[in-house]
Amino acid sequence: MPTSEHFDYIIVGAGSAGCVLANRLSVEAGCKVLLLEAGKSDRHPWIALPLKFRDLMTEMRWNWGYDTEPEPHLDNRSIYIPRGKILGGSSSINGTIYSRGHPTDYDHWRQLGLAGWSYNDVLPYFKKAEGFEDGETDYHGGTGPLAVSKGDGESLAHQAYLAAGKAAGYPTADDLNGATPEGFGRCDYTIKDGRRANVSRVYLRPILSRRNLTLVIGAHVSRVTFAGSRAYGVAYRAGGQECIATAEREVILSGGAYNSPHLLMLSGIGPADHLREHGIAVIHDANGVGKNLQDHVHTGVGYTTDQMRSFDNELRFDRLALNVINWALFAKGPLCTLPVGAIAYLRTQAGLAKPDIEFLMNRVNPEAHIWFPGIRAPKGGYMGTRIILLHPESRGSVTLRSADPTAKAVIRHNFLSAENDLATLRRGIMVAREVYATEPLKSMIGNEVWPGIKVQSAAEIDAYIRATAGLIYHPVGTCRMGTDMEAVVDGELRGNGVANLRVVDASVMPTVPGGHTNAPTIMIAEKIADAMRGRAPLARAGV
Repeated sequence: MPTSEHFDYIIVGAGSAGCVLANRLSVEAGCKVLLLEAGKSDRHPWIALPLKFRDLMTEMRWNWGYDTEPEPHLDNRSIYIPRGKILGGSSSINGTIYSRGHPTDYDHWRQLGLAGWSYNDVLPYFKKAEGFEDGETDYHGGTGPLAVSKGDGESLAHQAYLAAGKAAGYPTADDLNGATPEGFGRCDYTIKDGRRANVSRVYLRPILSRRNLTLVIGAHVSRVTFAGSRAYGVAYRAGGQECIATAEREVILSGGAYNSPHLLMLSGIGPADHLREHGIAVIHDANGVGKNLQDHVHTGVGYTTDQMRSFDNELRFDRLALNVINWALFAKGPLCTLPVGAIAYLRTQAGLAKPDIEFLMNRVNPEAHIWFPGIRAPKGGYMGTRIILLHPESRGSVTLRSADPTAKAVIRHNFLSAENDLATLRRGIMVAREVYATEPLKSMIGNEVWPGIKVQSAAEIDAYIRATAGLIYHPVGTCRMGTDMEAVVDGELRGNGVANLRVVDASVMPTVPGGHTNAPTIMIAEKIADAMRGRAPLARAGV
């Protein structure tokens, strides 16, 4: 017989949303909370090292390691999708960039009929979560759990990017999470004292001693259990044992845009015909489950350079070893942050209401590696920019591969299926080339590595994009909140058509914000935690 446990709340997934909910719901001593995580602990030292994120995204011991189906508009390439299978979820393996998006992104949610989700409604929850290194302002919180630090603003690379952007006619901004989140500026990072401030570190670790909170790692949830249309618990496997847990109040899915719709369908909530194809009894015919999948797709430009100190110098084996020691013992050195020169949110044509492209500018060749003289040569000096499509019109889906809960879902993004998406990325390449052809960058660069000087016509640029485009890993939308018949959850993220079930993660976003998604996911969890506890929403901002 499976073991049975009883709780008030069961949270499935200890990622960015799940850790926030565990913290806020278990603050009431009489409320028993179970937090289930399929992955491992986040205590490995590499998790804390900011610059290690590129390796973490391919390390399968901390990663779900998903792949899309062959993408017809990306030359039928299957695109790799890293997602954190670890305490903290993808906040434990991401690039640590703190970015909220544009205020109109959230005002659009309100225009869709979602009361309480405008920018002025959500800004207080961004601030509640944030511990900004410069303290409280109208746009930043100074005392929240999530440490946020400012990126490099003094380096030659950063100053050159900003100067070239301004000379090319684009605005600059002192704070891209402030009053004017547009133009060239510096990144904010979820880094504190040289170490990654992943959500498990700042929300979960400080409360693990609470006696009313139970954390189970290595717990793979196979289904939500129902009595009629009322969720009453989950079935999961941990430590080789089958377990049943019941929830007196609610079951909360916080598995993200791939795992949450997958678990809903395995549990009988989804498109009825699709569920029956796989022999799954239908609890609720919810056609919207797994649909509306969105993510930020990117392309890029890159150049050789010998006019500035290359980050490749820090990747020489002996220097890198000393840098690791310096970071581990003293939280100092180049490994304590990321070598991104600047970030920009830009409009690629007149008449747009908000930026449609993001630039992530860096000085590390994507093919950079550890090297040592006489053994392996470095890649050499490099300056480049990722060009990110902020508001994709293309939509994809998550569907079942089988009724086996261990089988990965079928992920189809349909990237660039919308003609405007390809056109926007093409314009983004043209803007990036314009900026690099402007002083002082013009004198600093050498040959164009990507896409290459021979790629000039619209057709050639489009072919380059289709052959090379990748993901920024910001999936949203597959359990969309809304007021229409296909919405999976309502404005308080309660499952439509079922009781005692919520979805709280990035999957509920109706559209992807024009920034990065970790901060918005944390904001959503903070906001819904107040609603679940019966607390009045924080007062609307007056900005």
